[in-house]
Amino acid sequence: MSPPILSLRGVRKSFGPTEIIRGVDLDVQAGERHALIGPNGAGKSTLFHLISGNLAPSAGSIVFDGQAIAGWSPQRINRRGLGRSFQITNIFPKLTVFENVRIAAMQRDGVQYTFWRRIEGLASIRARTQALLEQVRLQARATTLAGELSYSEQRSLELAMTLACDPKLVLLDEPMAGMSTEETQYTLELIHAVTAGRALLLVEHDMEVVFSLADRISVLVYGQVIATGTPDEIRNHQGVREAYLGEEVAA
Repeated sequence: MSPPILSLRGVRKSFGPTEIIRGVDLDVQAGERHALIGPNGAGKSTLFHLISGNLAPSAGSIVFDGQAIAGWSPQRINRRGLGRSFQITNIFPKLTVFENVRIAAMQRDGVQYTFWRRIEGLASIRARTQALLEQVRLQARATTLAGELSYSEQRSLELAMTLACDPKLVLLDEPMAGMSTEETQYTLELIHAVTAGRALLLVEHDMEVVFSLADRISVLVYGQVIATGTPDEIRNHQGVREAYLGEEVAA
């Protein structure tokens, strides 16, 4: 088997005397969809911050695409091929949908705006922006201000911005939070389509989404991974049922 695209070993994170992440080992294989689940306060978002460079671990190693990245800046990790979305939508509401995605595409190509070089003249970036909007089904909303989109459309826009760096690994933090059943189904199908061929690490509380999307699931409880396995293995894991899923959900 090829080495994992992401590998964590003995990762710990403390804030003063309080240890939030307590020796996490986790592997994500290239091309797999891997879900990270656990109760509120388990440390899921903190672990995402450690992987994406928003926080540095107190101990342990994080290897992404063959490189030890612990302590790297988020920008450097992003350029290595890791794209991330957040729990709270992270867009520019006063810019159009097209402009939001174009900014992300410019960052991927290392392009910055200068007064002597019009952005509109960069044909490759414009073409990539249009392709991303088509991929997330927002081409008809290209000229709409991002702040005027529905909530699910804003999450789709953020997904396009995440994909703009052409990531090898996509991190999605609760992408279905606050959505209706219809919006959840739409977003689930979208994520399934746009992450094809990429590795995905997903934090999500909707168990129907997790069990239908993930190839493997890891369960984080009080800062430790207590189980990793296929959806069926996690459903039938007694420790997981007792710590998180509960008998009714697991059944």
